[in-house]
Amino acid sequence: MAEDILNRIIAFADRAHGAQTRKYTPDRYIVHPVRVMEICRMYTQSLPVLAAALLHDVLEDTATTEEAIRTFLASLMPLAAVQKTMQLVVELTDIYTKSRYPQWNRYKRKKMEVARLRRVSAEAQTIKYADIMDNSGEIVQQDPDFAKRFLLECRDVLIVATRGNQELYKRTLEVVTTALATIR
Repeated sequence: MAEDILNRIIAFADRAHGAQTRKYTPDRYIVHPVRVMEICRMYTQSLPVLAAALLHDVLEDTATTEEAIRTFLASLMPLAAVQKTMQLVVELTDIYTKSRYPQWNRYKRKKMEVARLRRVSAEAQTIKYADIMDNSGEIVQQDPDFAKRFLLECRDVLIVATRGNQELYKRTLEVVTTALATIR
């Protein structure tokens, strides 16, 4: 049952991301949320967490609305699971974006996001760890010039967002630390 729901969410997220591809590869964008969900699944079987992992970039990177996601999820899950999934998706959606704060530079926007991520739920922090882990490996190989800046931003998040799954937290911190050491 849960697997069928997750497969439907994958299809929904894939449609939402449309023709988007990963920044450094020709892969369809959906490969990233699926990998994030699979990392999370090693630490939890919570359907809202796994669903939010699949949907974590939809609000930020597509034209899909909260209402559209909520309506879709309501056709698959009980109301409490829909509410929890939506809470996590919203918590994982960047607020301090370039389009919303064009007067701020990247450093200021990321600093504000770090402060915001400190306050999100433990479940959202767990998904963020998986997101960081998945992005970290790719960026070092594909964009070493930008990798140092990106990894330092990830480390800043990990310094303050410490309430998620501790095993995944330690693993993600190790991935980021090791990646930083290879590019210094």
